Amino acid sequence: MNDCLFCNIISGKIPAQVVYEDEHTFGVLDIHPRALGHTMVISKRHAETVLDVPDEDLGVVFQAVKNVTALLKKRLKPDGFTIGINHGKASGQAIDHLHIHIIPRWRDDGGVSLHGVVSPPEGGFSESLDDMQKKIVQQ
Repeated sequence: MNDCLFCNIISGKIPAQVVYEDEHTFGVLDIHPRALGHTMVISKRHAETVLDVPDEDLGVVFQAVKNVTALLKKRLKPDGFTIGINHGKASGQAIDHLHIHIIPRWRDDGGVSLHGVVSPPEGGFSESLDDMQKKIVQQ
């Protein structure tokens, strides 16, 4: 994909601060970090979202997430991590190429948990959990 930023990073056309690489993935520092060491794991095979990644690649991508998280823990010694994927435009995905954010976290860093990303409507949802479960699992 000639117009994909991450494909161009993978091919070496665009420079990046690579902190990890294996046969299937890159770990690069985010150019707009939310915390020191904020790293993205990028699949070398172009796929827009996690649903587009071939099944055989999914395990190696998440192994790389584990490896990069371990590297950041060893080198930066954060108190924790927020790890996430912005899947689709509505969630904030800016680059149409799968990437997983690994954000080192420190106590009292002012950040929020994933539960702080969106808020339920005032008064709660109109559907009960039972109704939602039926909607999701019904054939």
